[in-house]
Amino acid sequence: MASSFLTNTLHISFDSVLTMDHEGMVAMFEALVETCLKEFMGCPGVIYEDELIEFFQNGSVRDGMVVTTVNGKTVEISKELFAETFQLPVEGLIDMNDVPNDVVFDARCVFSYGGTQIETFGKKRKMKFEFRLLNDILEKFVTVKDGSFDAVTLECFLMMAAINGGIPINWSKFLFNIFKDMVTVGSRKANGFAIQISLLLEDIPNLELGDCSEFPSSRILTERTVHRYIVINVQSW
Repeated sequence: MASSFLTNTLHISFDSVLTMDHEGMVAMFEALVETCLKEFMGCPGVIYEDELIEFFQNGSVRDGMVVTTVNGKTVEISKELFAETFQLPVEGLIDMNDVPNDVVFDARCVFSYGGTQIETFGKKRKMKFEFRLLNDILEKFVTVKDGSFDAVTLECFLMMAAINGGIPINWSKFLFNIFKDMVTVGSRKANGFAIQISLLLEDIPNLELGDCSEFPSSRILTERTVHRYIVINVQSW
């Protein structure tokens, strides 16, 4: 499997993580459900590697849609199709800088491992374990960041604050804009959304797909892998 598709992709088994014996982790995953990201982050975990490579090689943005050619067939994905497939909200914040100041203020305390206010960017080791994991989830699932995950960016902190504070986010537009960046010539956005694109391709009429691969269990967030994440973070504290 192409390493880039693994590097920039995670999968969440919500049925598993929501039964964890860890109040903070369960609350964090429940917040992802409440913000309507369950279908996007927990959709069937299969990948069509050959088709994904072709998807990105031939992809571009035309008339606001992501357009590409896969196995000789033209594929067009609109924002409406994207939102409908993953049941994403179409109203709410688009610019994370619009997160209310009081919500950000509260998050600086709520996220803090030591109970004192933390900065809105910096080393994530100052945050509780569940918010360190939330940072990683958003950077892989949403912003599709390459490189180190040791630090928290301002954008990611504001996004976490909005999710934790129950602020509606227009995930349809937000995620689709990132999707368009992935296929825009000259863009430095990494290739992500591997599982999500694979599901979209499955729904394209008359598109014949090759063999698919199951997403590696080591990269699926389950009760077991999340507990392992906690243990590793405790040891490194």
